[in-house]
Amino acid sequence: MGIKNADIKYQLSPDELHDIAVEKGQGVESAAGALAINTGEFTGRSPQDRFIVEDDITKDRVWWGNINQPFDSDKFDALYNKVTEYLSGKEIYVRDSYVCADPKYRMNVRAVTEFAWSNLFCHNMFLRPEESELENYTPEWHVVCAPGFMADPEVDGTRQHNFAILNFTRKIALIGGTGYTGEMKKGIFSALNFILPVFKNTLPMHCSANVGEDGNTAIFFGLSGTGKTTLSADPERKLIGDDEHGWTNENTVFNFEGGCYAKVINLSEENEPDIFRAIKRGALLENVIFKEGTNEVDFEDTSITPNTRVSYPIYHIDNIQPGSIGKNPKNIFFLTADAFGVLPPISKLTPGQAAYHFISGYTAKVAGTEAGINEPVPNFSACFGAPFMPLHPTKYAEMLSAKMKEAGVNVWLINTGWTGGPYGVGSRMKLKYTRAMITAALKGELDNVGYETHEVFGIAKPQSCPNVPEEVLNPRNTWEDKTAYDAKARELAESFKKNFAKFEEYANEEILAGAPLA
Repeated sequence: MGIKNADIKYQLSPDELHDIAVEKGQGVESAAGALAINTGEFTGRSPQDRFIVEDDITKDRVWWGNINQPFDSDKFDALYNKVTEYLSGKEIYVRDSYVCADPKYRMNVRAVTEFAWSNLFCHNMFLRPEESELENYTPEWHVVCAPGFMADPEVDGTRQHNFAILNFTRKIALIGGTGYTGEMKKGIFSALNFILPVFKNTLPMHCSANVGEDGNTAIFFGLSGTGKTTLSADPERKLIGDDEHGWTNENTVFNFEGGCYAKVINLSEENEPDIFRAIKRGALLENVIFKEGTNEVDFEDTSITPNTRVSYPIYHIDNIQPGSIGKNPKNIFFLTADAFGVLPPISKLTPGQAAYHFISGYTAKVAGTEAGINEPVPNFSACFGAPFMPLHPTKYAEMLSAKMKEAGVNVWLINTGWTGGPYGVGSRMKLKYTRAMITAALKGELDNVGYETHEVFGIAKPQSCPNVPEEVLNPRNTWEDKTAYDAKARELAESFKKNFAKFEEYANEEILAGAPLA
């Protein structure tokens, strides 16, 4: 790899990595036993500093633009050499792992990290080979993570000192100038989002998935903060994975990862028991604050960032699907946290509406989530994961549409956001109601109830649902001012149409018919 005279710490256990981080003053042990660290300057991804090397593999395939920014191949080689020179002579941590739980799609990944806690993250999030598999292990991709290396933009071709660059010819994810661990995870996810559809005819998905006792798999799409991790951790169902999956031609769904990377803002044992109990030794907490005078995490404290996180291996969850593979997807849920209080808490989508909403990838940002946001703002992220999609969104939407029809799945739009008015007026949908609606859909209890068409969005709202008050099911009924609801619904519909305009020339008639009515 070009790293010389390094003191290599190979395949250390989570306990060893934990202890090294504490001894070096890079982290502190929390009261629950987890390692708590601070990622430094960056507490989240930096989308403007993410690049893909433009080469013979990517040149005519990648959807170039603000999301997928091209990087010069020669500049990459020079920058890579500078990073490996920086790591030479240092103590570094090397981990051999793989992604894609289905053996047919397995891809070996070797991670080389500057810090012990970055390597612990890789242990938690990538799949872990058996000891015997390491004897003949050959890496296909490499992750090189050097948070302490700062690029010189004028010389290196980056925007600023931090960078995350994918090179499909050399099969390297190169990360520098940022300690945020999610850059490693999302780098490999982005690579798979290119490799699987282009070379394996398999749909990559930014989703969680679980499976019931009957063997039916459910898939949950949703952007950060919509409840993807929370709702897929269902005590009645086995978790396949919480964030990244592939859907094969054999109609199997497999986890890319070996762990979970969950937000912990406002975490409580009552609302999210599985995640809360997974925070123990072996888990890695990021950018949390302890309660004064203790090592007990204050999950409500956002003084470093609202994006407080924990990574833990999937075996920290009790109820998991062996092998992290499911079959026969029967229900797909699109999760949105609609801060305008307009969308129904559950509605059933036609195939055209499903494709339209998948390409749209809607949720809302609320005050406090980002600097400068003081009131709800519509947030559209194509395929519920645009920052990680190297191909044009319609490519993924067409693959999803074909698979939905082939498998005969039901597609549901779930609003985990506001009811009774917009953010600041109404209240957040109760988690117990959302869980009840999803359970009813999974059990087929919504198959024979009456539906009515939403007057603005054209989606089908069930008129009744077990364990959910009927008035909650129609959002208009929860608003005191019905005229204000109508105006806000039309305003949101216009936002959908304006966002979709850039996709219209690529969309077929069925998808276009899935647009809002008004």
